[in-house]
Amino acid sequence: MNTVTVPLHRAAHGRTGDKGNRSNISVIAWSPRLWDTLVAQVTEDAVAHLFRHRRPTRVTRYLVPGLHAMNFVLDDVLDGGVNDALNLDSHGKSLSFLLLDLPLTLPLDLADDLVGEAADYHPFPSQET
Repeated sequence: MNTVTVPLHRAAHGRTGDKGNRSNISVIAWSPRLWDTLVAQVTEDAVAHLFRHRRPTRVTRYLVPGLHAMNFVLDDVLDGGVNDALNLDSHGKSLSFLLLDLPLTLPLDLADDLVGEAADYHPFPSQET
């Protein structure tokens, strides 16, 4: 089967929220046809690996199939939270952009369900540590 690798933002959009030292990142499929691929590839392990530099103590995924969405809860990634963090993004609002750059491999027959232009395809650096 022919496949294409694209950044997750071609297949889904997201939003980030926070509560204390915990970040919530939602991922919502642009098309219901992309849902199964998202569930298979945007896993707790993949997200924990992507955010390893933030050292989450736990990553939990909640599926909301009726909305073709999922919510990730990442514990201890906000440097203590809004009142304690010294970083510029103490709410972690930019974290969804990191997740939405996760490489996603799709069969070519789903390419019509992607948003954006083919020029958005770009090679990804190795995820190896």
